[in-house]
Amino acid sequence: MRNVKTALAAALCALVYYFLDRNPTFACIGAIFGMGSSFMQSRLHGGNRFFGTMVGGFIGMGLFAIYMELFPDGSNAWVLIPLTFVGVIILILLCQRIWVGGVQPGGVVLCILLFNTPTDTYITYAMNRILDTGIGVLAAIFVNGMLPGGFTFSFMHRLYQRLGIRDDVEDEFMAKPAV
Repeated sequence: MRNVKTALAAALCALVYYFLDRNPTFACIGAIFGMGSSFMQSRLHGGNRFFGTMVGGFIGMGLFAIYMELFPDGSNAWVLIPLTFVGVIILILLCQRIWVGGVQPGGVVLCILLFNTPTDTYITYAMNRILDTGIGVLAAIFVNGMLPGGFTFSFMHRLYQRLGIRDDVEDEFMAKPAV
């Protein structure tokens, strides 16, 4: 079942990041958003998340660099409003060419960079966000490739049998069609 694979991908990210002594938040989010019902769906969902984060991150870094050139002390936040407008337009146009499903996650990263990231860390924040998202998406694709859909249904069926739990999964998904 997809929930087992999603949980496994997120836990795998958390485990790897634990040993790297690094915060796993965005890798886990990337794994959760990147999981699909099949390997191809994981590639699609993961691509949406990764390419959107990458495009939004680079646009946000560029626009924030312009803002910092104009106002090095970050004193005029009003300028961020037209920069947001321009950034969203550029994001949509680029995502239409690169990866259509990337608009929403790219917009999230763009807005976080412009409105919620300290002026001295916006570049490292964006680069870390892109890296962590990519690792999470790769974890989701890896888990989905290693555990195809039927595997988790069979696994859960055996687990339910051993625990003596009523198995609705068998009733709905594993029953043979009537002839």
